[in-house]
Amino acid sequence: MTTAAVYVPAIAHTKSGHPENQRRIGQILPFLEKAGILADINLLEPTLATMQQLRRVHAPALIERIREISTTGGGMLDVGDTYATPASYELARLAAGSTIGVVDQILTGRAQNGFALVRPPGHHAEHNRVSGFCLFNNVAAAARQAQAVHGVKRSLIVDFDVHHGNGTQDIFYEDDSVMFISTHLFLPRMFYPGTGDLRESGNGFGSGYTVNVPLMPNVGDTGYGRILTELVTPMARQFKPELILVSAGYDAHWQDPLSMSGLSLTGYAEMSRALVQLAEELADGRILFVLEGGYQVEALSYGILNTFYALTGQDKIEDPMGSMLESEQDISQLLRQLKRHHLIY
Repeated sequence: MTTAAVYVPAIAHTKSGHPENQRRIGQILPFLEKAGILADINLLEPTLATMQQLRRVHAPALIERIREISTTGGGMLDVGDTYATPASYELARLAAGSTIGVVDQILTGRAQNGFALVRPPGHHAEHNRVSGFCLFNNVAAAARQAQAVHGVKRSLIVDFDVHHGNGTQDIFYEDDSVMFISTHLFLPRMFYPGTGDLRESGNGFGSGYTVNVPLMPNVGDTGYGRILTELVTPMARQFKPELILVSAGYDAHWQDPLSMSGLSLTGYAEMSRALVQLAEELADGRILFVLEGGYQVEALSYGILNTFYALTGQDKIEDPMGSMLESEQDISQLLRQLKRHHLIY
């Protein structure tokens, strides 16, 4: 099993005091080296996304707006929290292009699976709007590359970031060639971005191909495990993807400062293992993890390490942080609602 990875820390894409900054993964390679995992990984050279690749998922006017604001000194790209520095446009192109580069490796058989350790993140970036720290939608660009260049007819995107992947949903909402499943904390008007109700399930040809799993706080390892077993797995088996892409956000960890979802590192590791096994069953092992959120550096680092253990087939989990102190919330009622809505029996 060959695992490819690419590393784009985007050091120059950093705003003082902002949680999405270069410290998140700036030291991840020495951490992975110390853990001994890099010997099992083919580390690729980063590559820039072309305009054609970006335009498959974003409006030309949006791309030009990001370029203009960045190259004229930087500034805020939205009213809230998405920024650009003078280097951000090129670094966002590098994040998207490098993610595409890993999917190319997987779909040409030069790698079995992979992980794009890139920033800025992407899953909040819509077709014509940036939001939520995200400039270009890296995972969406990879899915479109798989279709346009490699002839993939069905891709599954699983988003386990604690925030709803509104950008990815927007891009594929009317598309039956990409199934999008998002697990996320859902507190309308209280938790970003406020989208991702279970009734948001696609439109037109895409009806039924968007699957939102809106969670209450402190779902924890048991609840997330049930979601993988009782919802994601049967829906994936029905869909029969040729490629699985994962928007891998580690901000559902119980110590992350931006959330309250209660996952432990062990829970994250078990999810990664389950998704790798699902790819082996349905997609000849073709799976790509793409970094999204994660703002507690220790949890993020060990979360990434454990994902590499899963990708390289190693029966190891490192969890120095343990489980949350609060009781886990039961999600039986939510699962019943979701199964009825998506006709899973």
